[in-house]
Amino acid sequence: MKLAGIILIVIGVLALVYQGFTYTKTEKDVQLGPIQIQHDETHTVPLPPIVGGVCIVGGVLALALGGRNNL
Repeated sequence: MKLAGIILIVIGVLALVYQGFTYTKTEKDVQLGPIQIQHDETHTVPLPPIVGGVCIVGGVLALALGGRNNL
């Protein structure tokens, strides 16, 4: 439970710092035998700050509840 909390906090901080991620996709336009024409498309996926905040709060709660001893 503690490890999950730490991972959630790290993901939340990264989501707040970077506020999204970018990836590149190669599209094939034309292929005539062995000759092909292609181009790269760059896409950006934005992450709202609320996602980072929820991950941080969830991580803190997981750390707090993971430290409790249930007898």
